[in-house]
Amino acid sequence: MTTILAIDQGTSGTKAIVVDAEDGTVAIAEETIRPTYLPGGGVEQNPHELLDSVLTAGRRAVSMAGRTIDGVALANQGETVLAWDEATGTPLSPAIVWQDSRAESICAELAEHREAIAQRTGLVLDPYFSAPKMAWLRRNLTRDGVVTTTDTWLVHHLTGEFVTDASTASRSLIFDLDGAAWDGRLADLFSLGDERLPRIVGSDEVVGTTRAFGQETPVAGLIVDQQAALVAEACLEQGTAKCTYGTGAFLLANTGSDPVRSSAGLTTSVAWQAAGQTLYCVDGQVYTVASAVRWLQDLGLLQSATEIDALVAEDSDGVMCVPAFAGLAAPWWASEAM
Repeated sequence: MTTILAIDQGTSGTKAIVVDAEDGTVAIAEETIRPTYLPGGGVEQNPHELLDSVLTAGRRAVSMAGRTIDGVALANQGETVLAWDEATGTPLSPAIVWQDSRAESICAELAEHREAIAQRTGLVLDPYFSAPKMAWLRRNLTRDGVVTTTDTWLVHHLTGEFVTDASTASRSLIFDLDGAAWDGRLADLFSLGDERLPRIVGSDEVVGTTRAFGQETPVAGLIVDQQAALVAEACLEQGTAKCTYGTGAFLLANTGSDPVRSSAGLTTSVAWQAAGQTLYCVDGQVYTVASAVRWLQDLGLLQSATEIDALVAEDSDGVMCVPAFAGLAAPWWASEAM
């Protein structure tokens, strides 16, 4: 019998699920997180809140399941970054969330390299991705410690290791999509060439062990949350696709072993690395979905998200709301849109 604690550390919350090979889903626990939205396009999270949500949700789920677990898997936000002290694990900055658009100036400075970056990485030169945020953080907040995506920091707290998975690395703009490895030339473009970058691992690789949820347990299954949803929706074959809704909405299609470049404003990433193979996906993004519904609730226009269908069914006299609160993503890529 194999019992797995699967943790999805997202933008608006962390969900922990205990699944068993025989009994299916046996426990679910959730912790809510509220990002801080700042003037000028800033979106931040408290790193301690992220870690606490992982530990609290995970321990609650294990307690509810009433059984020991054989492994821990972790899905992450993908492009959210922070600086931290590798010796102590102490955060040295807020977590700069994937919705944060303050790195637009970094992208503007590199505009002449836009086509070359797109061809090399499969991505659009946009502050959505992690390298511009890392460069902005280094320029504006701190030069100390290491700067990584949040998954590396969380896994370090769980296991002591310094790793990220290939799907997360591929969301950075400093990753060679065809070679599935860090690209030093791209890192230099973003003034990140001297940074210590985490070791890239496959999603099926056991990266270490943790005692955070009871007895010492292997940690594996590292992956970006949207690629994890591609697996969860059984989009395992080339040509299959899914759209999931959370803080944002994300449409991903499995392209198999072909890192196809989109001509329609979509992006291409590693879907996952497993069993010695690298599979790819194309995706389109809407940044603000559930967070827009929460905004309507905060304004008092909705009491709960379940009322949204009735509201949109009413006659709007031709008025349309485009919730570009964090800019527009695919296919427009207008981070300044509001």
